[in-house]
Amino acid sequence: MRTIFVLIKTALGKTYDVANSLTDEGQKFIPEIYSISGKYDLIAKYHLPSDIDVGHFINEELHRVPHIVDTYTMVAFRPFTKDTLSGLE
Repeated sequence: MRTIFVLIKTALGKTYDVANSLTDEGQKFIPEIYSISGKYDLIAKYHLPSDIDVGHFINEELHRVPHIVDTYTMVAFRPFTKDTLSGLE
């Protein structure tokens, strides 16, 4: 499983429409989405199977959603929790 975070800029006034489209039952992967302040309007957290190419996913799935103007994708490597950090001491 691969975790990615995607910052999403939407067309003016379309943030809620984009969030609804991304969480629609017809989507292959349903993200966890938050509205945010700043240069971007939304942040989406996806858990993708390891065999899914991130570039193809962004271009073929995400960029097809109406009213998405720009995206910035970050690939996560390792989560840090109290449990995972306790073994590193």
